[in-house]
Amino acid sequence: MIVKAAAPGLQVPKEDNPRAYITDAETADVPRSAYYLRILGDGDLVEVDEAASVKTNAKKGAE
Repeated sequence: MIVKAAAPGLQVPKEDNPRAYITDAETADVPRSAYYLRILGDGDLVEVDEAASVKTNAKKGAE
C-alpha cells in the first residue's frame, strides 16, 4: 500500500528500519502489516491513491 505521513513535519518510523522515516514529503510503498495498519488507524499515516502519487512524483521530477 502507498502511504505518507498525515501531517506536515510528522515522521513515522519504518517497520524494518526505525531510524528511517516516512514523511509527508514523499509517498512510501509499505506492506499491509499489522504495524502499518495500526499506525493508519491511529491517524499518523494516510493511504494515498497510487495514481495520484505517480502524478505527484512526475510533477516533482519536472521541476
